[in-house]
Amino acid sequence: MSSSDPLQEFLHRLDGETRIGKDSTPGRLEIANLAEQLFGLLFPGAHCLDTAEVRYSETHRQFENLLIRITTDEARTQQLTVSLFRQLPAIYDDLVGDAETIYRFDPAANSVDEVVQGYPGFFAITIYRIAHLLYLQKVPLLPRFLAEYAHSRTGIDINPGAQIGRSFIVDHGTGIVIGETAIVGNDVRIYQGVTLGAIQVDKSLANTKRHPTIEDNCTIYSNCTILGGDTVIGHDSVIGGNTWITRSVPPFSLVIHKANIDVRPRRSNEPINFSI
Repeated sequence: MSSSDPLQEFLHRLDGETRIGKDSTPGRLEIANLAEQLFGLLFPGAHCLDTAEVRYSETHRQFENLLIRITTDEARTQQLTVSLFRQLPAIYDDLVGDAETIYRFDPAANSVDEVVQGYPGFFAITIYRIAHLLYLQKVPLLPRFLAEYAHSRTGIDINPGAQIGRSFIVDHGTGIVIGETAIVGNDVRIYQGVTLGAIQVDKSLANTKRHPTIEDNCTIYSNCTILGGDTVIGHDSVIGGNTWITRSVPPFSLVIHKANIDVRPRRSNEPINFSI
């Protein structure tokens, strides 16, 4: 190919001119490996032959090697690594509480081990709790990358900036979205398709609270949408499926969506007309 060939010029750009998605940014496989290793450190499964010390050393090394490429600051990297791994016991205790709560409330769960190793919601919560600590430490890129790996693996999108309390239950989980400034209290149960989102999406609102607050001991059923930074779901409330909420709800509320359903015999030759 000649030097003026458009394909050659494009390949040259990809090889180094634009640098988009290159430099020190970790690749997708590296993020996936780190996320799985972090999960495996805490919850290795019955057939893992490595001791906790071996798992810890390998995960510590992998995390530090990846992080220094992002921060390009050795002292900062060491500080962040030490901080994260010192907080692992507290994270572990919170996660055990999450798993035990899921097992206690889910009649389909046969054991805590089944929840830990088999429930996508628990995996998403685990990665969220680790990513959230990194977010609080203002680590660039990595918190979001870890959260997005969990999103791609489970269908559950929890922004690492969200604040989520103890004994959190994600049931089924597919399609759940929890925004960056959402606040979720203790003993909250969320089902598939729930969105805790913003009313307005605008870059100028980046430093404002855009997502709702869910107080303690609430249950939010499937396909419910709750929007707005000023929206508060009061404690001990139950939010029914398919509801759309943009204003606060007092404690001990029951919110339901009523649909008109017409059930009647159908003649064999009757056309079906859909109204949307």
